[in-house]
Amino acid sequence: MLTPKQQPSAAVAQIIYTASFWTIPRGTEDGLLSQWTNHVGVALNRAYRSGMDRWETRLAARATDRVVRRFDWGLEWTRAWPCASRIPHDGHAPGAYLTLLNEAAVENSDEFYGYTTPSDFRLTRNLLRFTSAVRTPHPENDRVHAQWFPAPNRSGRAVIVVPHWNAKAHEHGTLSRGLQFLGLSALRLSLPYHDYRMPAELNRADYAVSANVARTVDAARQAVVDIRSCVDWLETQGYRKIGIVGTSLGSCYAFLASAHEPRLQANVYNLFSLHFADAVWTGLTTRHIRQGMDEHVELELLRAAWKAITPLSYVDCYARYPKKSLFIYADYDTTFLPEYSRAMLQEIRLRDLEHEAVVLPCGHYTMGRKPFNLLDGYHICSFLLRSL
Repeated sequence: MLTPKQQPSAAVAQIIYTASFWTIPRGTEDGLLSQWTNHVGVALNRAYRSGMDRWETRLAARATDRVVRRFDWGLEWTRAWPCASRIPHDGHAPGAYLTLLNEAAVENSDEFYGYTTPSDFRLTRNLLRFTSAVRTPHPENDRVHAQWFPAPNRSGRAVIVVPHWNAKAHEHGTLSRGLQFLGLSALRLSLPYHDYRMPAELNRADYAVSANVARTVDAARQAVVDIRSCVDWLETQGYRKIGIVGTSLGSCYAFLASAHEPRLQANVYNLFSLHFADAVWTGLTTRHIRQGMDEHVELELLRAAWKAITPLSYVDCYARYPKKSLFIYADYDTTFLPEYSRAMLQEIRLRDLEHEAVVLPCGHYTMGRKPFNLLDGYHICSFLLRSL
C-alpha cells in the first residue's frame, strides 16, 4: 500500500478533472456509464503505475555503491568448462568463441552442470559448509555456506532457499523460519560472491553478474552445482521430498538447477525471466552493468554469449522430469520486465507442464514491502506445503 507521500495525488486530480466533463444525457446512461467507467479505470491504472514506478525508483536509488566496471570477455574463466577442452580458441574473436562454447554447453548441459559431490560437508551450529565442486581464483568464494533451519518434526520435507542478487546474509531468513515453523526444513544458500563468500575487495556481489561476460557464466554454473550439492546433503540427512524457491537472480539459478536435477520436486520461481541477457540489458537494477557494456557488445551477441545460463535454453530439459511449479511475477516490475515473465509462462504452457502462476500488483523492489511481501510469502508457503 502506498504511503501518503507516495500517493499519486496529481494524477488522481487529473482523473477527477477529466471525469468532470463527462455528462450523461438521459436515455444513454448505460452505454456512456460503461465508457465513463472504463475511462476512469484506465486513468486509475496509469496513476497507480506511475506511483509504483516512483516507489521502485526510490528503493533502487538507496544503493549508492554500484560501480560501473569495465567490459571484459573474460575468456580465462572458460578454461575449466567441460566443453572448452574440445573447442580450441583457434584465433576466433572473443565473442565468437564464447558463442561456440555456449552452444556446446547447452548441447551437453548435463555435462556442463555436472559435478562431483563434495566430500567435506560440515554442519556447525546450523551453518552448513562445504567446498564447491566448481573452483574459482577466490578461495573464500569456493567455501559454500548455507544456513540450516531444521523443522522439529523431521517430516522428510525440505526446501532450498536461493536468495536474490546482493542479498545480505540475514535476508530470506524470515521466509526460512516461516517454512521451518510450518514443518518444512529450510536450507538458505549463500550465492557465489555473496555475504560469507564475498572477496575482500568487494562491497557488492559484482562478480556474480557483471560486464565480465564469461565470469558471469561461471558464477551461474557454480551456483547451479552448489544447489545440486545441497540436494546431496539433504539426502544424507534423510530428506526425500525436496523443493526449491528462488528469487530474482536466485530464480534463474533455481530453474537451471531444477532443469538438471530430478530430485527437486516442488519449485517456486519468485520474480523470474525467460531471458538472462535481456533482463540485464533493460533492467532498472542493472543499468550500471549496461553502462559498462555499451559500445563493446550488442544485445544479440550478449544473448549468444550467455545462452548457457538462459532459462529459455533449458525449458525442454525442465520438461524431462515430473515437477510441480509455481511462478510468481510482478505486474509493475522494471527489473525483470513482465513481458519476460509472461514469455516463460507461454513456454511452460506450450509444453503442457503442471504449474501455477500468480501476478502481484507491485514491482521488483516493492515485492519486499508490505503488503506484497506478505502475499508473496503466503503463496510460496502454501504451495510448498501442498506440493511436498
